[in-house]
Amino acid sequence: MPEYAYYPGCSLEHTASPYDKSTRAVFKALGIGLKEIEDWNCCGATMYMSAKKIVGYSISARNLALAQEMGLEICAPCSSCYTILRKTNKQIAWNPKEGKKINEALAAAGLSYTKPVKVRHPLDILINDIGIETIKKSVKRPLRGLKVAPYYGCQIVRPDGYFDDKDDPQTMDILIRALGAEAVNYPPKVRCCGGMLMTTNEQIAEKLCHELLLAAAENGGEIIATACPLCHVNLEGFQGKINTRYSTSFNIPVIYFTHLVGIALGLSPEELGLDKLLIEPTKLMAMKDVVTV
Repeated sequence: MPEYAYYPGCSLEHTASPYDKSTRAVFKALGIGLKEIEDWNCCGATMYMSAKKIVGYSISARNLALAQEMGLEICAPCSSCYTILRKTNKQIAWNPKEGKKINEALAAAGLSYTKPVKVRHPLDILINDIGIETIKKSVKRPLRGLKVAPYYGCQIVRPDGYFDDKDDPQTMDILIRALGAEAVNYPPKVRCCGGMLMTTNEQIAEKLCHELLLAAAENGGEIIATACPLCHVNLEGFQGKINTRYSTSFNIPVIYFTHLVGIALGLSPEELGLDKLLIEPTKLMAMKDVVTV
């Protein structure tokens, strides 16, 4: 059984708990082991690195050092955590002087980081390690008739693509089709949702999210699937305010791609945390005979 060092990060323990719940449930159903990194800490996020770079990288590197001791690759579902951990790996490899300073900081905590640990996203693991044919064979409840807008967000394939094309990624599209649903054409699939601008310049962030919601509606998307906790909060949690600002009436469920996999594997909405979302997706799924409510 493949096994990974699981790094949930801060979001998946709180606002994105349905992502955490569905990732764990889907991996278990597919026989993939997730061993949570003991005593993990915040990835450092972007604000730490913009304020004091070495401190930010050292905070992130502590998680890499803990995973190194486990001898496992990291599975990081949060787009931001995934990007920050990979960025830290690159920084240590590119700049030996800074790598030395980071290891000096780690040494104060009794750690060292000398063997780079590969950081993986669950979408990458499902497609490239488990394989689309295995997932197809595991489908118990095809998502026929469900039209899904695949929204990757701006982080998991930037700047280098990593496991997918950086301009026109396809892994989520392929996964959606393998589950029996329709992946609609979604041109802004890698555009930014505004991220933390929602807390500092709400008007700009709402404009960006309005464009993403409008594109989903205009292209026939009944539901948006995302891989990012922050994108999820902005598109789902602020949908009401966006409707008010733009005189629209969007009521588009925004779910994680792991929810689609879990439902297709026969797991219940409750097992996947779908009942915790703000915009109820199960009514739409029931209309398509995908779930029973």
